[in-house]
Amino acid sequence: CGAMLLLLIGVFAGDKRSTWVTLGCVALLVVTAVLVAAMPDTRTTAFGGTVVLDGFARFTKLLVLAGSAIAMLMSLDYLRDEKLTRFEYPLLVTLATLGMLTMVSANDLIVLYVGLELQSLALYVLASFARDNARSTEAGLKYFVLGALSSGMLLYGASLLYGFTGSTGFEGITAALTRDGVSLGVQVGAAFVLAGLVFKISAVPFHMWTPDVYEGAPTPVTAFFAAAPKIAAMALIARFIFGALGPAEGVWLQILAPVSVASMIWGALAAIGQTNIKRLMAYSSISHMGYALIGFVAGTQEGVYGVLVYLVIYLAMTVGTFVCIMMMRRDGQQVENVSDLAGLSDRDPTTAYMLAILMFSLIGIPPLAGFFGKWYVFLALVHTAAEHPWMYTVAVVGLVTSVVGAYYYLNIVRVMFFDKPAPQFEKPLGTVNAALLGASTAFVAASVIVLAPLVDAASAAAKSLFP
Repeated sequence: CGAMLLLLIGVFAGDKRSTWVTLGCVALLVVTAVLVAAMPDTRTTAFGGTVVLDGFARFTKLLVLAGSAIAMLMSLDYLRDEKLTRFEYPLLVTLATLGMLTMVSANDLIVLYVGLELQSLALYVLASFARDNARSTEAGLKYFVLGALSSGMLLYGASLLYGFTGSTGFEGITAALTRDGVSLGVQVGAAFVLAGLVFKISAVPFHMWTPDVYEGAPTPVTAFFAAAPKIAAMALIARFIFGALGPAEGVWLQILAPVSVASMIWGALAAIGQTNIKRLMAYSSISHMGYALIGFVAGTQEGVYGVLVYLVIYLAMTVGTFVCIMMMRRDGQQVENVSDLAGLSDRDPTTAYMLAILMFSLIGIPPLAGFFGKWYVFLALVHTAAEHPWMYTVAVVGLVTSVVGAYYYLNIVRVMFFDKPAPQFEKPLGTVNAALLGASTAFVAASVIVLAPLVDAASAAAKSLFP
């Protein structure tokens, strides 16, 4: 209702009031976050058990709402500079967020699909939001075509699961698998559903859209794509594999383990040769989703809360990095090459040092937050590897790819501090973006202080998935 009201305001007030619509959407998300946080800890269901609210849903919803609100705030200066201040932008982000909130609470295949499509349709439009830009239009078209393919795969898998279990509800599927065992049809159906979900986190082999869409979409849209939708999709994967496919652990392990390994390897190797920083961050996000999936491969409560901690830290690192990318403007245009950061330490030392801290955290260097994110998922995997020795191989691959990935992050630091200075950027960060950069860098640098309450909250959220 709030989104529809803001849509009417935007229609009648026009683009001149787009900033007010943006602030209204942010306020709507904040109010929603307050209501979600105030809900009881007990597990409750609605709409005939198709929607569930528990500690896991509450934690991930708050994370999604934070990511979406931040994405809208950090876009204000950029959209004004690029003359893209249209009221549809914050409304599309808000509607996509509604889809994500539905995904996180899905307890039925139909609700899963509805939430996923509500999010996806808004994201397709956002990718091509700069409609006068050929790259943006191309990004939206590619995302739409490949997204439609992934949705078709998901629907086919859902139909197979329904046909072989007689239920679309997660509890019904679990009961059928416990009673009748895991048939070949269930295995194929689960594989297709997971393929559709893995596409949404741009994990290998369903990653092909990511570099082109990240490069072509407006930078605030890319920042949004890199954060909130992936958090929601990871939460949905957790809900599906632990809520519906619990008795079929062998099936989803055989899918997610190779996907995790391939994502870590390809993301690390493909990023090495990238000169466009947005494409580099696309491959970086692929590898980071591979690391996050390690927690699911562990298949334990410890693994799930490791993933939740990882996603919180990933959100902070992504926000800070993309704020710096949006600052890269010369002659009235966005510049996106890594070489454009040359000598930033001489021209803007504060921003350079903050970006360096974020790069070190993305590598996983202690005592920064990125290290602890990887630590918890790897620790969960190693604890489970006693029962499944092959998991040690996954852990070794993760460690090796972390070392390989350090190259392209350190290259950015080298360019900023040791290369001959490039021309000055047009203007410094605005107040809002400077505050977001400072907050994300402070969180990453002082993670030791905030880690204990974060881990406690994530552990309590994960526990609700394992009643």
